[in-house]
Amino acid sequence: MKTAAKMSVLAAAALGALILGIGVGSVFIPPADVSTILICKLFGLAMPEAIDPVYPALVFNMRLPRVLMAFLTGAGLSVSGTVMQSVLRNPLASPFGLGISAGAGLGAALVIVAGISSGLLGAFLMPTVSLCFGLATVILVVGFATRLDKNLSNTTIVLTGMVVSLFLNAIMSMLATLSPVNAQRINLWTLGSFAMKEWDQVAVLAPVTLICVLFFLRYAREMDVMTFGEEQAQAMGVSMKRMKWLLISAVAVLTGAATSFVGIIGFVDLIAPHVVRRFFGASHRRVIPAAALFGGTFMVLCDLAARTLTAPREIPIGSITALIGAPFFIYIYFSGRRRR
Repeated sequence: MKTAAKMSVLAAAALGALILGIGVGSVFIPPADVSTILICKLFGLAMPEAIDPVYPALVFNMRLPRVLMAFLTGAGLSVSGTVMQSVLRNPLASPFGLGISAGAGLGAALVIVAGISSGLLGAFLMPTVSLCFGLATVILVVGFATRLDKNLSNTTIVLTGMVVSLFLNAIMSMLATLSPVNAQRINLWTLGSFAMKEWDQVAVLAPVTLICVLFFLRYAREMDVMTFGEEQAQAMGVSMKRMKWLLISAVAVLTGAATSFVGIIGFVDLIAPHVVRRFFGASHRRVIPAAALFGGTFMVLCDLAARTLTAPREIPIGSITALIGAPFFIYIYFSGRRRR
């Protein structure tokens, strides 16, 4: 099957997942009605009388923002994982290994424990603090790795990120222990949730995701070259140190923006790149948009499972992705050992 056909199938699957995610819930809305409501709203047409008058409000005020947040988050994390695996030339690499999630989690925990509020930022206070802490953590990791290794080798970056991540997670656990009243809220945030998401959050995350994806596509050729190794890339005129700083910084922005709104969600950034590369090859001009579509679709379906499997109670989205991702991680690890 040609690349265009594969991409069309992936796009159709993404659209189907979005319609399914909007329609399934405490009140089931048939896919035909969901499609009709979306088309009427998009083109400013009158809503047919056959549509239940409750459906449009349910779709646009509650379900569509949640489903779009899930799709954008999955797309952002998947693209970030794809870039990190290419930059570090490690099939098990992910943005969370750089401490982005740990830094964002610590920022959120500090806001929760301190009870900080802001009339200016309002509901965006925690996402803003989380994003800033996530970005600061990456700067710390890469800066410290540069001090240890001027060539900024992949191994040094990974090990430094792991150490910093463990340290920040330890601080976050201490905060949860010292503040039992807020412990449950902190723990829930570290497992992620798309509940109660609104349009203003979508309006922030959507452009960030789009800009970062376009940015990575701009450097697709450089990432293709980097997969051959540092020496070969430098011989072909790619400044490895500069590119690592540039791409890792963009990954930090994209991952930090996604996690700052919904909490920490693992394994999506590990699963999507491997699945997509199996079907679309190694070219980043194909892999990056495919990873965005696949990751968004995967996250929407995981969120659907999280809110329906034990309804009316909701399973944290991070638990769903971990149930799928942990066995996948083991498979990737041992299949890599067999090839060696």
